[in-house]
Order: sequence, then structure tokens, then C-alpha cells
Amino acid sequence: MAGSTYIADADILAAAAELEGLTFLFDARSGQTHILAPPAPQILEALAGQAGDAEDILRRIGDRFDVPAEGAAAALAARLAELEAAGLVRRP
Repeated sequence: MAGSTYIADADILAAAAELEGLTFLFDARSGQTHILAPPAPQILEALAGQAGDAEDILRRIGDRFDVPAEGAAAALAARLAELEAAGLVRRP
């Protein structure tokens, strides 16, 4: 399952607020506010300041949350693509 490695800025969630299950994140670099639903904030938290591939991310998230084994890799790949397109994660 290993593959591309991703990282997010260490302080990516510093300008974030949660409201009714959604996370509102202001990205000062782009000037954009992003509205994130789970598991996007958890993925960002898992990558904040520390690079990781899919296995690393699932392990880090799995340390705190129940992650279903079936479909997790595909769902994670889709979320990573979205976060990368939004400029919230990058490949080091």
C-alpha cells in the first residue's frame, strides 16, 4: 500500500475552527478558507510536520480512531488527492 509520501505544514490546523462536525480552515498562504469534513482534518493532523505515505497515515489515524480495513486505502487516496489539489498537503 505504500506509495507517494505527503506532508502538511506543521501549523496547518492553527487557524482552524470546528463547527457542527465541520472544520473551517483558513490557509494564509492562499488566502482561502476551506471547509473540511472528516477524515480530512484527521489526515492533516497526521501529516502536520511529518511526512508519511498511506500506511503511515492510516496507522497514525488508527491510533486514535477506528479505521475500517475495507476500502480505507481507496478512500484515503481520494482524500489525499483532494487535499493536494487544494494545496493543503504536498509531496516533499
